[in-house]
Amino acid sequence: MNHKLKRIRQIFVALVLIAAAGFSSCEKYSYSPASVDPTATWHFKTDIQPIFNTNCVTCHGSIRSPDLREGKSYLALTKGGFVTLPGLTSKLYHQISSSSDHIPRTTDTEKLKILYWINQGAINN
Repeated sequence: MNHKLKRIRQIFVALVLIAAAGFSSCEKYSYSPASVDPTATWHFKTDIQPIFNTNCVTCHGSIRSPDLREGKSYLALTKGGFVTLPGLTSKLYHQISSSSDHIPRTTDTEKLKILYWINQGAINN
């Protein structure tokens, strides 16, 4: 009887391990990298400001710098030293893409749009 119990336990452990291995390899969601055309012309008013309106204005209104409210954000970013070239080293891009004490709420696509806009000269268009 002891031998049967041992054998049942071994089979059970093997089934649990197989199931765990099978479930760990399944992906509920597939990841596809952000597709943003770096050669497209990115416009501040139509491409960048809406990102701030959706994700940033809650905290970066008039109290926390930079002020990212519509009509004030471009000046706050450029005069405040948040936008510098190259884009990867700019303070704005660093804040939205790093895991610092800042809580980034932007998607990978939005981050790329901001990066490409900065690299294109951060024009107020």
